[in-house]
Amino acid sequence: MQIDTPAVSTSSEGGSTTLRQWLAVLAVAVSAFAFVTGEFLPVGLLPQIAQDLGVSPGVAGLMITTPGVMAAIFAPTLIVSAGRMDRRYVFLLLTAVLLLSNIVCAMATNFALMLAGRALLGAALGGFWTLATAAAPRLVQGRDAAKATAIILTGVTCATVIGVPLGTFIASFASWRMSFAATAGLVAVALLAQALLVPALPSASALRVADFRTLLSRPHTRLSMLMVALVFGAHFSTYTYIAPLLEQDFSLSSITLLLFGFGLIGFFSNALMSMAVSNHLKKSVAVMVLLLLGAMSSMLLLEHSLIGETAGMLLWGVAFGALPLCFSVWIQRGTADLPEAGSAMFVSIIQVAIAAGSAVGGALVDRAGVQADFTLGLGLAVLGLVILQRLASLERPAKAASFKQTCDASVD
Repeated sequence: MQIDTPAVSTSSEGGSTTLRQWLAVLAVAVSAFAFVTGEFLPVGLLPQIAQDLGVSPGVAGLMITTPGVMAAIFAPTLIVSAGRMDRRYVFLLLTAVLLLSNIVCAMATNFALMLAGRALLGAALGGFWTLATAAAPRLVQGRDAAKATAIILTGVTCATVIGVPLGTFIASFASWRMSFAATAGLVAVALLAQALLVPALPSASALRVADFRTLLSRPHTRLSMLMVALVFGAHFSTYTYIAPLLEQDFSLSSITLLLFGFGLIGFFSNALMSMAVSNHLKKSVAVMVLLLLGAMSSMLLLEHSLIGETAGMLLWGVAFGALPLCFSVWIQRGTADLPEAGSAMFVSIIQVAIAAGSAVGGALVDRAGVQADFTLGLGLAVLGLVILQRLASLERPAKAASFKQTCDASVD
């Protein structure tokens, strides 16, 4: 299957995207910021929460695993269940559930209640990302689809720039509970922005289970999803436990600054990649996975080197700042005929990677140490590159056949 198929959009290709349409994109980006802040807030707070609730750091990693499992289940299930319901109302409902989740986490008196709150987040998260990545091209004119997707995904990088480090900063002078409470306030703002700015998004047809079977019957789709799973698994099996690694050499305030630097450089990486990804998609994916490999290698090989670990974190930020955009555009183009089904599968496979990566990573951290965990991450990233090479080899015969058909047509 040819990946360079244009993404489907309900907006017309002609004309310019209006200010109102861009504000709607911005509202979804604010919501993405709130969701990602809520999802990964425990990464910077993991040691404190583990100590306060009486669990080990590996067990505390279930705060990342649980929403990942729930999101993987609910990404396709919720969208199928929503039928032809206006996607705007689904957005609002899911964001309201996120608000409830953060309130529960802020008030949790034991780890079981914390996991219940995190499960609520996961249920909302799966549906939100399925809608967000599929709705981006619908909110703007067709030629601005990639830019709209990049803006929404900027919410992800902004969350790592501001949200997660700010949560760690709040915990440094107040408590981790106050971090969750502040996140709840952020979600309330996102909910208001959605209500005021996102237009009606009627669904022309209900998503069917058969749509997923259709996509899974395609070798290109199967390999693409495997590549995404391996690379995201490499990231989250290691990044989830970055705080226990860094706290060996850095203070809590220094870790906050490192997380801020990680997110800040990721923000610029995402912005710059939005200008290149449309025309150089395969090269963009390959370069960013290689940078991820380099970053994790430096964290492993230069452990206890303040300069080495700082450089590794910044390089990591460059890679992961761009990878969600690269993979999102990859899946959009590869599943252009069934965008919501492709988006649901994309979100599910990412959440499976987050859940499995953080769970396996936690087990390795508790039993064999952080170094073994990073070795696993490196192996997964290498396998992701192998799958990318396989995908490139699948495309060559398709391009050759397309060229032959063009030549035959011109001869006739």
